[in-house]
Amino acid sequence: MGFGEAESFGKWDRTGACMDVFCSRSGLDPLWDWNRTWHTSNPDLTQCFQNTVLVWVPCIYLWLCLPLYFLHLRHHDRGYIGISRMCWAKTVLGFFLAFYGFVESFYLLLERYQEIQQHLVFLVSPVMRSLTMVLAVCVIHLERMRGCRSSLFLFIFWLLASVCSLVPLRSKVLLVIEEGFSEDAVRYLSFFLYVSLQVAELVLCCFTDPPPDSTKPALGKNPCPVRNASFLSKIFFWWFGGLVVRGYRSSLQAEDLWSLREEDTSEQILSDLEQDWNLQRAKLQQLERPQDGAAGGAAGVSLRPCLMEQTQLLRKLQVEQSCGFRLLHTLTRRFGPYFLSGVLCLLLHDAFMFTIPQVLSLLLGFMSEEDAPLWKGYFFAALLFLLSSLQSLCNHQYLYTCFSVGMKVKTAVMGLVYRKSLVLTSAARRTCTVGEVVNLVSADTQKLMDFVVYFNAVWVAPIEIALCLFFLWQHLGPSALAGIATVIIIFPLNGFIAKKRSKLQEVQMKYTDGRIKLMNEILGGIKILKFYAWEKAFKDRVLEQRESELRALKRSQILYSISIASFNSSSFLIAFAMFGVYVLTDSRNVLDAQKVFVSMALINILKAPLSQLPFAMSTTMQAIVSLKRLGKFLCQDELKADSVEKAPYSPEGDSLVIENGTFSWSKEGPTCLRRVSMRVPCGSLVAVVGHVGSGKSSLLSALLGETEKRSGHVTVRGSVAYVPQQAWIQNASLRENIVFGGEWKDSWYWKVVEACALMPDLEILPAGDATEIGEKGLNLSGGQKQRTPMGQHIFDRVIGPKGLLRNKTRILVTHGLSFLPQADLILVMVEGEITEMGSYPELMGRQGAFAEFIRVFASNESKESSAHREADVQAHSAGSRKSASRLSVTDFMPSSRDLSQEQLISGDTCSPSLQNADSVSEPLQEQDQGETGRLTEADHAHTGRVKLEMYREYFRTIGLTLILPIVFLYAFQQAASLSYNYWLSLWADAPIINGTQTHANVKLGVFGALGFAQGVAIFGTTVAISVGGIMASRLLHLDLLDNVLRSPMAFFERCPSGNLLNRFAKEVDAIDCMIPDGLKMMLNYLFKLLEVCVIVLMATPFATVVILPLAIFYAFVQSFYVTTSCQLRRLESVSRSPIYTHFNETVQGACVIRAYGEQHRFTSEADRRVDHNQTAYFPRFVATRWLAVNLELLGNVLVLAASVLSVMGKASLSPGLVGLAVSHSLQVTAILSWIVRSWTDVENNIVSVERVKEYADTPKEAEWTIESSNLPESWPQTGTIEFQDYGLQYRKGLDWALKGISLHIQEREKVGIVGRTGAGKSSLALGIFRILEAAKGEIYIDGVNIAKIGLHDLRSRITIIPQDPVLFSGTLRMNLDPFDAYSDQEVWNSLELAHLKSFVSSLPDKLNHECSEGGENLSLGQRQLVCLARALLRKTKVLVLDEATAAVDLETDNLIQSTIRSQFEDCTVLTIAHRLNTIMDYTRVIVMERGHIVESDSPSRLIARRGRFYHMCREAGLA
Repeated sequence: MGFGEAESFGKWDRTGACMDVFCSRSGLDPLWDWNRTWHTSNPDLTQCFQNTVLVWVPCIYLWLCLPLYFLHLRHHDRGYIGISRMCWAKTVLGFFLAFYGFVESFYLLLERYQEIQQHLVFLVSPVMRSLTMVLAVCVIHLERMRGCRSSLFLFIFWLLASVCSLVPLRSKVLLVIEEGFSEDAVRYLSFFLYVSLQVAELVLCCFTDPPPDSTKPALGKNPCPVRNASFLSKIFFWWFGGLVVRGYRSSLQAEDLWSLREEDTSEQILSDLEQDWNLQRAKLQQLERPQDGAAGGAAGVSLRPCLMEQTQLLRKLQVEQSCGFRLLHTLTRRFGPYFLSGVLCLLLHDAFMFTIPQVLSLLLGFMSEEDAPLWKGYFFAALLFLLSSLQSLCNHQYLYTCFSVGMKVKTAVMGLVYRKSLVLTSAARRTCTVGEVVNLVSADTQKLMDFVVYFNAVWVAPIEIALCLFFLWQHLGPSALAGIATVIIIFPLNGFIAKKRSKLQEVQMKYTDGRIKLMNEILGGIKILKFYAWEKAFKDRVLEQRESELRALKRSQILYSISIASFNSSSFLIAFAMFGVYVLTDSRNVLDAQKVFVSMALINILKAPLSQLPFAMSTTMQAIVSLKRLGKFLCQDELKADSVEKAPYSPEGDSLVIENGTFSWSKEGPTCLRRVSMRVPCGSLVAVVGHVGSGKSSLLSALLGETEKRSGHVTVRGSVAYVPQQAWIQNASLRENIVFGGEWKDSWYWKVVEACALMPDLEILPAGDATEIGEKGLNLSGGQKQRTPMGQHIFDRVIGPKGLLRNKTRILVTHGLSFLPQADLILVMVEGEITEMGSYPELMGRQGAFAEFIRVFASNESKESSAHREADVQAHSAGSRKSASRLSVTDFMPSSRDLSQEQLISGDTCSPSLQNADSVSEPLQEQDQGETGRLTEADHAHTGRVKLEMYREYFRTIGLTLILPIVFLYAFQQAASLSYNYWLSLWADAPIINGTQTHANVKLGVFGALGFAQGVAIFGTTVAISVGGIMASRLLHLDLLDNVLRSPMAFFERCPSGNLLNRFAKEVDAIDCMIPDGLKMMLNYLFKLLEVCVIVLMATPFATVVILPLAIFYAFVQSFYVTTSCQLRRLESVSRSPIYTHFNETVQGACVIRAYGEQHRFTSEADRRVDHNQTAYFPRFVATRWLAVNLELLGNVLVLAASVLSVMGKASLSPGLVGLAVSHSLQVTAILSWIVRSWTDVENNIVSVERVKEYADTPKEAEWTIESSNLPESWPQTGTIEFQDYGLQYRKGLDWALKGISLHIQEREKVGIVGRTGAGKSSLALGIFRILEAAKGEIYIDGVNIAKIGLHDLRSRITIIPQDPVLFSGTLRMNLDPFDAYSDQEVWNSLELAHLKSFVSSLPDKLNHECSEGGENLSLGQRQLVCLARALLRKTKVLVLDEATAAVDLETDNLIQSTIRSQFEDCTVLTIAHRLNTIMDYTRVIVMERGHIVESDSPSRLIARRGRFYHMCREAGLA
């Protein structure tokens, strides 16, 4: 014993001696007497102990802890609670208790006043107790005034007081039994009453007080019950029971879920977090900024550029590395304190966990003592039950805290990513595709949530391992070093595996990002893929990414299997090493039951940190990768708010000013605008003209602050409305797209709708302006989306000098010329510079390039501008969401070409602004219209438990040949485990002869063989399940991809891309990893539970009486819960899809959102969707905790049963068998916990199979190819097309789009199709390509019924040039020829004919030039020319044109038209015409109206008839 220990024992002895003296003066026994307390068959505490320690302990607790509790209450003021009946009851009971003590003291002073020195114990204790009771009453009211409704602090006090009263109560009851009530009856009754009042206070303390008077009303209609739950209800999760019962009775719906707690809402979480993160970002920017004089000195002038470049590169790398850790620092500051409360629960859990083996040691010691009294055995059994229960409660409080923090982290990260996506620069957007952003908020946020849960294992697990080895040293001495050596060998192996898996995960994530990005593009451009029959090419690209992803996953899973096998076998390896060294080093070292099973209990404890550590390390590594990815994204360059000076609107002076501005799309990139200076007077109409790529779009972007300002000054006065070059359509109603969050004014709204010629469109649309517009405007034609053909009508009524916007400043980017004379100012752009500026007469008078250009194309332009008047007659809906949004109805702009290419309207748009339509109560009939006009289908949740069919489907994809070996290996693995454990019990019970055990070597050898057999089986099972999971995942993903690609266009109009991306991202990830991991865990622990039950029954067969009811109750509770859990998982998945849809939509329309200043509205909507998702996620993880706590308490009953039955059968049971049974029963709580988690995970994640398979039953297109069709290779040879009584419907229940069309088109005939929107022009093209199948009739091409051949056979033999030019990420060559069917020379020829050869030749990579997502690194005109090149490359006998030259300037258009006429001279050409001048030389014109052909003949004859076509031509100035 060291000096310090001796001194402490000396102090304890002196304290005990003082207490003995203190008690002896009052005539009491000494403080402690072992013979009376422990070494007896009837234990009791001394009177001194009962009257001092048991009285003082609760008092000392209250007085010592009160200052800390007071500080806590001071910093957590929840409001003021009025005095309720329960509060009165607590107060009265408290004063009664205090009164009892004072009366007792007063009575003593009266009776024993003279000899009070001999009765100090009986005086001090009641006074101290009474003062403490008064203090407790004060605390009750202090809590009431601070809004504390349920007090754990006082509960512990009343619990301590009640427990400490039990021993005196027992003593007094025994005295009453022995001596009767005759003596001191009043004292006995008063004491019994006192104890009853304490218990009453304890019971009252378990209930909650009413809410504070100042409490805010709960958010939502269905507030979370946790806010009204007592702390006891929170500890046992009783407050959750109501939802489980409701879910069991009927399938849960979204409205059944509780509202999110205020502290969990996005608004609350992000209010401070965003500011903290911005500060961290500012610090990083300072780090990245080059320091002044970094490379000074005249001598180093030549080296300075090189050094500065290297220094800047190093700084950039350093910043990228720091971004993730800065993000972690921000999250830690925000959520760290709450997380630490969970860490406290974890430490308490560990304390109870390590106490249990010590109690087990005492129980086994009791079993070895023949004359030990039975009460000790029952005491140890009860203690084991109590410690196990407390361990379970602490563990699940810790996990609840972790999951709560994880939920908050998810909300925080999603909010930060969304807000960041609204302020990214153009250069940053090119590096962060939509697919990558979706992956950040799906996969990476999940990795961070896992990190929160498992991070503590990284530092706690080594401590637990060290403590286990310390206690093992106490039992086995130096032999425990063998266990340490085993751990040291295992650790580097698993560290190496974790490192390799981290690298593989990065590789896998890269391929996953690529796959999601590609899927996002496929879903965005699905119409083009179907037109060109490119599905198979893109399917192969997706599968190529998928195979690379699965290869990385397979290698990672094999490494993980090695890790699992080594760690699951670690308990055996450690035991084998320690027991082997122990018995082999000295023959006198014997293994008795106490050594073996206490050691095994410690090793089983050791198993948890050893198994958690690799997972925790892996999760941490994955989280670090995700943090770096998130940090890198969040640290991307943002648009500078000061690049454009926003000034208040003023009717005087200039609305827009640029002074000597130079702009670029990125900091390091080349300039896109140079030496730009312009002043636009208020109320002016400005036209911006120039060739494709001349910088017109860049000029508007500079005015909006979308570019990097290198120099100069930009000022914009008033609010802004913006119409981009490509229409950005929200998946919302037409009205919501028009109003776009603005103010609603009924009369003004209808005036704008009428001015934009939308009234006829509202008559066509199923529900008028309540009609829902599909995602990206899928159910709108190009004219409807952009409203290009509105021509003179729009100009006159909206833009022109007499239009609605006549008092506003208007900047119109156009290729059209007809309206230029009415413009106040014309800007001519050439290669990023304004070469000419002035009014139309001024520019014409200068006789410059502009005047020459006008003279050359004047005749064409006059005709084409008139053609827009014709288009005005056929004009129709705009649907463009921002169209009328603020006054920027110019989404449909009036140019003969594409006058609405881009548009900026600046000025005071407040006076006639539109107010939010949502604020107006709709008439009942309009609400009905809203239902009629609904298009998209919300992601729906199935109800009830997952069907058995889903399990069969999953296991069918794995195959019976793999399932049977897996089951056999698990059975063999557990049989080996049972065998070596039973072998240990036999070894422990072996007789000791002359201080030794015989045949120790043989016993060790058998033990080792069984253990190694188990390890091999573990590795086999984990590898087999991993391989089976990958096989299943590959097939399920392939089925999903096939089902989606084979779906008709109507499917994509109804199903938002977010829903589909959710399937390909989150659900496929769950099938890849979560289901196989859950199956491994579930099977492992189910077999382990079976082993424990067998062992307990072997030791105590009577335990069947306990095990069978527990098993039945367990199964009942599990099934009771699983229905609720699965439905919550479904609801959470369903509510997740709209988040991705909204993210997708926002990223694509960010520039429009910024221009209108609608960031706050969109951010609020994103927050609302995230919060809605969290309302399902929160009860989902609480449900697991609720089940685990209740089932683990049942498991602890098994511990109690095994222990009590062992004590009862002490005479007939060997210590070895008891040790085996009790040590294994102690594992039941952990086993049940893991079974709950894994079972729930499997059941919840099998929902992903259900959601992936749900598209298998949706309608599909016809077969892509039909081998029996015998279609000639050269078909079609002539290009004749015949319609026979052809009819078409978009959906059942809607009007016919085409009715009884009968038409014969000869070979080489050029046919123009005209008519207003809704007449059926586009429907005719959709019918030819079988995008929509015929409702009746047939179409024949070259005499072949197209309904009888495969879709790809048809679509690959005819060509369309669509209105919307869609490009995909990849090489330019891939965008032209994804099947590599043509030679490079043929590709170059097509580019030359499309007037792109010079541009592509100037690119560094030429044909291998990488197009960004959506082709954003090409201008809209260049993208349209690429589409023309596609058609020229295919050069089929049938060509359909859908306003193919809408986005190019007049000069290029002239060349394109001549190219089409020359190159497709021997082809049949169908042109859906929005401008009549382009079809005046065609052989035939078809005029359509409401699905019928009303006129069909040559243009000249139709004009001569003076029918509908004549009127169109007359209005267009062509007749």
